[in-house]
Amino acid sequence: MQPTVYGTPLSTFVRSTRMALIEKGVEYELVDVGVLDGECKGAQHLARNPFGKVPVFEHDGHSIYETSAIVRYIDQAFGGASLQPASATDQARMNQIISIQDNYGYQAMILDTVAYYFFPDFIGGADDERLARGKRMASTCLDEFQRLMAGNAYLCGGQLSLADLYIAPSYFYLSISPAADELTQARPALAQWWQRMNDHDSLKATEPDLG
Repeated sequence: MQPTVYGTPLSTFVRSTRMALIEKGVEYELVDVGVLDGECKGAQHLARNPFGKVPVFEHDGHSIYETSAIVRYIDQAFGGASLQPASATDQARMNQIISIQDNYGYQAMILDTVAYYFFPDFIGGADDERLARGKRMASTCLDEFQRLMAGNAYLCGGQLSLADLYIAPSYFYLSISPAADELTQARPALAQWWQRMNDHDSLKATEPDLG
C-alpha cells in the first residue's frame, strides 16, 4: 500500500520524510496541507494530529506524527539500504543530532532566522533581537554537528543516515539566506558535507518552490 504524507513541501520536516522515502525507493502520495495559511490548524488536519503540525504519515492502516518517529518507521518498514548506523556509538550520535535539531536547531534556524528573511508574517513580523538570538543558537547547533561529524563524510560516519536527512532541509534554507556566509560557509566540514548531500536525488527531488 502506497503511503501518504500530509504537509506542505515548504516544511523542513516534510522534506526529511520525503527524502527518507526516496532514499528507500518508496513511491508515496503528498497531500498538501498549508502551514503559512493556517490550514494545519483546521479541523480536518487536527483530526490527524491534535497539535496541528506537519507531517502526518499514513501507511498500511497506521497514522504517525512526529518526524523522528516517522523516519525511523520508514527505515524499518521498507526495504533497501538501512538509514541507521550499525554501531551503537554511531546510532547514539544520530539520535543526538536528531534531538538537537528537534529541541534547539529548528527553532533557531527556521523560526528565528530563516523566517525573519523569507516568512516574517508567519512569526509576527521581523524582530532583530529574535534574529540575533536565533543566529547564536544556530551557530551552536552547527558547531556541534560539525564536531560530531568528526571528519567523516556524513554526519554519523561514512554512510548517509537519518541524521543527514534531518538536518539537510534546514541547512538548505540557511544556505540561501542572507545569513549563509555567517552560518554555513564559515564551517568548511559542513560545507563539504552539503556538497555531498547535493549529489543525492532525494535532496534534488524535494527542493521547495520558493517562487
